[in-house]
Amino acid sequence: MGAVNGSIAADTPGDDGRPGVLVAVDGGGSKTDAVALGRDGRLLGYARGPRSSPQLIGLAPAVEVIDDLVTRVAADAPVDATHLYLSGLDLPVEIRALEHAVADRPWARSGLHADNDLFALLRAGTGEPDAAAVVCGTGINALAVRADGEVARFAALGAISGDWGGGGSLGSSALWFAARAVDGRGEPTALVEAVPRALGVASIPQLIEDLHLGFLEDYVLASLAPLVLRLAREGDDVAGSIVDRLAREVATMAVAALRRLGLDQREVPVVLGGGVLTSGDVRLLGQVRTLLAAEAPHAVPVVIDAAPIVGASRLVLEAAGAAPEAVLAGTRAVTRALIERR
Repeated sequence: MGAVNGSIAADTPGDDGRPGVLVAVDGGGSKTDAVALGRDGRLLGYARGPRSSPQLIGLAPAVEVIDDLVTRVAADAPVDATHLYLSGLDLPVEIRALEHAVADRPWARSGLHADNDLFALLRAGTGEPDAAAVVCGTGINALAVRADGEVARFAALGAISGDWGGGGSLGSSALWFAARAVDGRGEPTALVEAVPRALGVASIPQLIEDLHLGFLEDYVLASLAPLVLRLAREGDDVAGSIVDRLAREVATMAVAALRRLGLDQREVPVVLGGGVLTSGDVRLLGQVRTLLAAEAPHAVPVVIDAAPIVGASRLVLEAAGAAPEAVLAGTRAVTRALIERR
């Protein structure tokens, strides 16, 4: 879907007299969504493209993906403000590098804001000024925000910054336990047969060899996350232990972020998003809720049912001073566009 049919209505005309638009982008490890909105909340353009995480594909390719999508959704209208929310923007230096890389693009010359896609996820799930969010997809990350503008966030750079969790960690752990079961160092588990079958190889030793020699890339292990969740539900003790560890990590990140802002004893929403958490797994979500209740008893877990681009739309509209009814109209319009695309 490119530009939406109809005239563009916005409050601020460009230098040539044409009304300007507001652009929001949510980019991750699998896809990128972009929308153009008027200040009245009307959806004027929507497009989806490939992944745009600078951490995964590099900064220059990420910029090209974003530039193509922004140009398509804005069509010929001037852009008054652009908000970019991308996975992989975990450090201030990474945000500055992206801002510098897009500085020469016409759409980036006024009102550019860039940050981690967790902010979009958070605002897709709640508008509360005090809130937290945990994303658990391929990887894991979390943050908390407070009404006075303070933010608690994590470096989210993997093992070097103390992280464990997400589909990648579930898959890697599944292989780790299966390898030990095969050679006698670990307890028996259904993962021994299920893991190689899911990846189309003959055995665990063959899978280890293929990964070591580069015939398979490590990222394929993330695809094992649904398998681990299923085997845990079916009673496999080893798979269950992996899922239980993930539940502890999700709760730990949320509670740590809340405590850093003094919000752990207050009633605040904790938005849970990403493919692993939104899969609806009863064991995983049940344990996350139990652990949160023990450490942050007033926290309210909210499993998100809206895409992060909805939150990105809310943020760009609010930053532009759109009326509350326009913000609501915009988020509803983006939600409808996503439903129609399915």
